[in-house]
Amino acid sequence: MNEAQPIIPLITTRFGETAVIEQHTADGTPTLLIRQNDVPAILKYLKNEVSQPYKMLYDLTAIDERKKTHTNGVTLADFTVVYHLTSLERNEDLRIKTAATGETPSVSSITDIWPSANWYEREVYDMFGINFTGHPHLRRILMPRSWEGYPLRKDYPARATEMGPYILEEQMRAIDDANLKFNPEEWGLARHTEDSDFMFLNVGPQHPGTHGLLRLVLQLDGEDIVDVVPDIGFHHRGAEKMAERQSWHTFIPYTDRIDYLSGVLNNLAYLLSVEKLAGIEIPDRAKVIRIMMSELFRIASHLVWLGTFAQDLGQLSPVFFTFNDRERIFDIVSAVTGGRMHPSWFRIGGVAHDLPDGWQEKIKVFVEYMPKRLKEFDKVVMKNSIFKARTVGIGVYTAEEAIEWGITGAGLRATGCNFDYRKKRPYSGIDQFEFDIPLGKNGDCYDRALVRMEEMRQSLRIIRQCIDQMPSGHYKSDHPLTTPPRKEMTLQDIETLITHFLGVSWGPVIPTGEAMVPIEGAKGSNAYYLVSDGSSSAYRARIRAPSFPHMQMVPLISKGYTIPDVLAILGAMDFVLADLDR
Repeated sequence: MNEAQPIIPLITTRFGETAVIEQHTADGTPTLLIRQNDVPAILKYLKNEVSQPYKMLYDLTAIDERKKTHTNGVTLADFTVVYHLTSLERNEDLRIKTAATGETPSVSSITDIWPSANWYEREVYDMFGINFTGHPHLRRILMPRSWEGYPLRKDYPARATEMGPYILEEQMRAIDDANLKFNPEEWGLARHTEDSDFMFLNVGPQHPGTHGLLRLVLQLDGEDIVDVVPDIGFHHRGAEKMAERQSWHTFIPYTDRIDYLSGVLNNLAYLLSVEKLAGIEIPDRAKVIRIMMSELFRIASHLVWLGTFAQDLGQLSPVFFTFNDRERIFDIVSAVTGGRMHPSWFRIGGVAHDLPDGWQEKIKVFVEYMPKRLKEFDKVVMKNSIFKARTVGIGVYTAEEAIEWGITGAGLRATGCNFDYRKKRPYSGIDQFEFDIPLGKNGDCYDRALVRMEEMRQSLRIIRQCIDQMPSGHYKSDHPLTTPPRKEMTLQDIETLITHFLGVSWGPVIPTGEAMVPIEGAKGSNAYYLVSDGSSSAYRARIRAPSFPHMQMVPLISKGYTIPDVLAILGAMDFVLADLDR
């Protein structure tokens, strides 16, 4: 492959030196501030014309700049809209920013460039009140339609104590109930054709196949699906708003509850960005401990997916087997961290404490036991004729479509696209381990299952290497911004004890800047885009969760199938509602 030309000179050559202002960021991602009128043209150029183009809209969000004190050398508007683009060919990200001004700011929609921008723009409108002209259906997506105000604006209260008591009056209940009634015309859906009348069927929000509160409205022509309208937000808890009120340290437990099946993997995505902002180097021992615990949780997450997926398709026994094996992992997690499902054990600069005595034996027992179980699951689930009939050739999409819609993780690799952040952009020393990246061919539900099954075997392979090659040394960095310092040092002198106390109560003050370090999560690529204004909490904390773009693709890959196929498509996706709604 030819080496990619630097992207900034290409843009300035095409659009002029004054078209962009380059910003320095802690993560080193090329970051450009561009004029609002130039946004559509530059984004089209980056996606369709530049060599080794930026085909994926990785994320789209906004920042309320009105209370910011550090401007990074740029005159700030009231709001900034931020586009994160990814080029898989370049293995490179690009951050594009544009300003939006006024109490009712407006920018151009890019849904004609990336259809996947639809939900992202609706979320920015919902949270910040920024309008996107040309958007096909700009309405709230996470908050109820009757909600007043824009929660991620800086003038919106961050705590319940800053607001009056919430009272659900009968009139408001009637309004909310009326808003829940599905109106096909609002979504551009016809009620009938010359030949037949369409039926509209609610799947959820209470349905075992949705694994939580998720509503899908199916437009049906008999048994055939004509279109799907997902209705999300039932689990929305304001995680990004909470990140901006908590200290850098005290937000760690909140991350566990995003993809609540992935435990410390959530901590890792957040902490890598914090550490990049602060310039903290992690000791080798802490890196390997993080990798080992992350891969254990990857297996734990995949086991839940496998058991519930099989259950969705009519098999009862596998869910009992997989949850039993997940308990074995939780026994290890409990012995190492003191917690189970949500240990909140990773820390800024390392982990909370060192590995306990006897940890090797406990994990060795598991890695020797699990391969035989995976063979059983292959036999009971993957080779089951009914399972294959329900998944082979169902929910098919190509690698090009996956990239277009922001699909990552096993969903992307099931199409044959070999992109895994652990290999392409190694973090936490993962490049020191030997493992393979499983790939599919057909991009259907069955291949997505095959990839995850093999991923569990590769995770076991990584864990074995962690056991055999665990470095000696410290489990936490000596950097002064790590929180808190190692406990044993607080018994040496009063100054360290005071630092420990302040670190726990106030947390560190992270230098100004912004950073985002994507990781390979269990569900796909996870990342935290963090902006620091030089205080003890994040000025802006954006959570890029894989379930959000994945769920947006459901209508595209469900059309032409039948109602039972939707449950197979949802199960093969491996989404988590808290990850979707945040």
